[in-house]
Amino acid sequence: MSQHRHRASARQLKRKRAVLAAAVVGTVVTGVGVGVWAPSGGGGSGGGSDVGAVGASRQADPPSPSPSRSYPMSKAPQTIPAVREHTAARGPGWKPGDGGRVVVTDPALADEGKLIAGELGLDYGGERTDAKAGDVRLGLGGSGNPESYTMTVRDGRVDIEGPADAGVFYGTRTLKQEVHGGGTAPEGVVKDEPAKPARGFMLDIARKPYSETWIEDRIRELGDLKYNELGLHFSDDQAFRIQSTSHPEVVAKDHLTKAQVKKIVDLAAARHIQIVPEIDSPGHLGAVIAAHPDLQLRDVNGKATRGAIDISKPESAKIVDDLLNEYADLFPGTKWNLGGDEYQALVVPDPEASYPQLVAAARDAYGPDGNVADLTTGWLNGRADTVRAHDRTMRAWNDGFLRDSTIQPAKDIQVAYWTGKEIGARPPAEYLSAGREVYNYNDEYLYYVLGEPNDFTYPTGQRIYQEWTPRVIRGASAVPERYDGQILGGSFAVWSDFPNAQTESQVASGIRMPLRATVQKLWDPGQPALSWPQFKELANRLG
Repeated sequence: MSQHRHRASARQLKRKRAVLAAAVVGTVVTGVGVGVWAPSGGGGSGGGSDVGAVGASRQADPPSPSPSRSYPMSKAPQTIPAVREHTAARGPGWKPGDGGRVVVTDPALADEGKLIAGELGLDYGGERTDAKAGDVRLGLGGSGNPESYTMTVRDGRVDIEGPADAGVFYGTRTLKQEVHGGGTAPEGVVKDEPAKPARGFMLDIARKPYSETWIEDRIRELGDLKYNELGLHFSDDQAFRIQSTSHPEVVAKDHLTKAQVKKIVDLAAARHIQIVPEIDSPGHLGAVIAAHPDLQLRDVNGKATRGAIDISKPESAKIVDDLLNEYADLFPGTKWNLGGDEYQALVVPDPEASYPQLVAAARDAYGPDGNVADLTTGWLNGRADTVRAHDRTMRAWNDGFLRDSTIQPAKDIQVAYWTGKEIGARPPAEYLSAGREVYNYNDEYLYYVLGEPNDFTYPTGQRIYQEWTPRVIRGASAVPERYDGQILGGSFAVWSDFPNAQTESQVASGIRMPLRATVQKLWDPGQPALSWPQFKELANRLG
């Protein structure tokens, strides 16, 4: 008997040592690792260093018995995009319940607080310092990336803190997904931030008049997915789709009023999404030219050139500048797309012979060697001057950066790289090596073109998820890693070439998984932890 007892005591000692070892802190990154004991009492803001300090101190001084010992180690949250880092812990996690509130430490977070309170069925308690079990506390603090945040689930409450309101908002999106997807936010600490500062969705409303309600629904969807840009292409050959006071004659019958646009802009701002407007020029101006036929570009034989305005005429610059100045007041953000692509005067075999009026204007401006490409680049720079006066950061489509021009586009115009198929195409590395900042609109992965013309096929979320990263700017090959810092982000784009090819509902359904795959790679370009079937199942569960 004594020998049996001795062996039993040894086994008990071994088990005690194993329990004590399990109390050591471990960090879960992308869902792998060990965690910490949840503290048995006390409040605090709950940063990641607090969890580490608790674990470290208890290695020397084992914790007293606590109900938290009965809980398994928490698992990393399941969200889209996935969180970058999670420190696991033992505890029940958090879920909304009766009496729970959302409180804020700064009045600047009132909008974020009211929104998440309504979404989770909690009371909004306003600015308070008495956060208690059951509450969600939002606070400003720390430094670094303004879109970063820390979310701590401990002591029956949630603390979300970030250096700016954008990061706090993204923390509330993580919390919303956790609750909607599994009912409970797991115990532990999330530290999260995006890899890329620009995560965009671009919508062509010029060719297809999407309803205000549909656009607002997409904004809510984008906000929950942590997108921060919505591009609006609202002028093209087919129509000009936003009310104008400076040139009402160019506006289509089916258009958005400025009041409707203001509602869209305000809703986007509340979701930390900036509208990036685009009035494309000097091509794609057919709707403007239809109201001003005297500005139509014509070749040496008098034949009209589709969508192209005659940039040799001062009146052409004036009408476009009138519109740029007018809409700068409607869209108060910091970014603007100048367009600049597909000017049809440059696709003929001999632009100088076809358009002598453009050559004459180029030589007047740039000397005897001036050409049509020079004049076109000068047009782009002129429109950049107009927009720059409104303190905007500008981008233009990559085929607006012309190889044959001796005049260079302004250095502060960023490249929206979408294709490598244009005449005189240059690979992305040429722009990057020249110091340009680039947005990735890769048309082989990120272009959803209604009707699938010109060999386009509807992109799939699976292909984006498995093959694309922000460094894959043209085709399927990535640019060298040394350029990664110049790639500001990317944008999934819907172009409405054949507007009746799909209904609004079909478009929303068709882009649903591509949007989720795209933002996953913009938030974290690394190899995703989930397989594509797992990612798709998660998306269906989150709704």
